[in-house]
Amino acid sequence: MEYKNIVVAVDGSEAAEKAFQKSLDIAKRNHARLILAHVVDSRTFATAEAYDRTLSERAEEYAKELLDSYVENAKTAGVNDLVRCIEYGSPKVKIAKDIARNFKADLIICGATGMNAVERFLIGSVSESITRYASCDVLVVR
Repeated sequence: MEYKNIVVAVDGSEAAEKAFQKSLDIAKRNHARLILAHVVDSRTFATAEAYDRTLSERAEEYAKELLDSYVENAKTAGVNDLVRCIEYGSPKVKIAKDIARNFKADLIICGATGMNAVERFLIGSVSESITRYASCDVLVVR
């Protein structure tokens, strides 16, 4: 099977960096389009924004800078068919259900989380949610 549209979930973490590096190899091997997806988890600052209205602006600016750096790295590595995607909401929902569907993804790549068993039980991990709800292949990178 050859992948044509690969979504890689990036958030600036070490796990996301490993997923991104793996996505470059797979995209080159398959001559695929790489969709760099970042979800601004607006729920995390919704309450605090009542006191500081610049939080969402700063989060959006961070997302743009983050994706710009990933685009530069991808181009340096020889991947030029790139799409930037910034969404707002829950990464658990947006990546698997909205972004993958909108871009007709046949593969989603994400980093594994460092959560312990109790945290996963209480809140669940993004990677676990993606594997559960995605309608395409998912690669979780350790």
